Amino acid sequence: MTVHFIGAGPGAPDLITLRGARLIESCPVCLYAGSLVPEAVVQLAPRGARVVDTAPLNLDEIMAEIQAAHDRGQDVARVHSGDPSLYGAIAEQIRRLKTLNIPYTITPGVPAFAAAAAALQTELTLPDIAQSVILTRTAMKSSDMPAGETLANFGRTGATLAIHLSIRNIRHVVQELTPHYGADCPVAVVVRATWPDQQIIRGCLSDIAAKVRAAKITRTALILVGRVLDEAADFSDSALYDPKHVHVLRPGPKARAKKTESRAAKQ
Repeated sequence: MTVHFIGAGPGAPDLITLRGARLIESCPVCLYAGSLVPEAVVQLAPRGARVVDTAPLNLDEIMAEIQAAHDRGQDVARVHSGDPSLYGAIAEQIRRLKTLNIPYTITPGVPAFAAAAAALQTELTLPDIAQSVILTRTAMKSSDMPAGETLANFGRTGATLAIHLSIRNIRHVVQELTPHYGADCPVAVVVRATWPDQQIIRGCLSDIAAKVRAAKITRTALILVGRVLDEAADFSDSALYDPKHVHVLRPGPKARAKKTESRAAKQ
């Protein structure tokens, strides 16, 4: 048997990959994070499948389900929200699977930051403004952040920040980033991206905490910070499609003319 870690995407059921959906349809056991994985995704499991919401389970209990499936020779669809490589807590499960010699695969999913950018109808990397995106979080009740991985340090880069699992820490986010981005730096909070009740709160570092508090947002939200969110931002066109940018798939005028002449001669 094999355990298939599957990224279910950010919320909308049709954002799961074809591979992920087909794996769920084929597995007689489906373990899913019920707090964030939509019911429609779990309904892909075959009739008679054992479907277990792992939200109330601890790691030992989850591994017991997998061990039982292994003993029965049944494949397991282990379904996580978003993309399992980001705050998916799959590494600790994989470590135990290796100890038990149970094979596994990983199927990626649409991550929350990509879904949030789509909801905002924006690009997170713009020429002249920011060419890097930093995915991070802050320490609250979860595990501590490693030394050096602070918002202040990341803020010094000027990169676009996608801050996960931190909406209840919004005041700290503002305090740490304002000296580096400025109080007028745009901020967007995307709540439950792609779900039917998706909500977007726009503001800047000076007022976003008050807006989040007024909206009573306390969970399942991604914070995006950066000048790329300024809808009036002035930036250069990408060199990718610049007429002067020549590469192997788009040769210069002389090469194109030569190629045309060659074709004409063959005719």
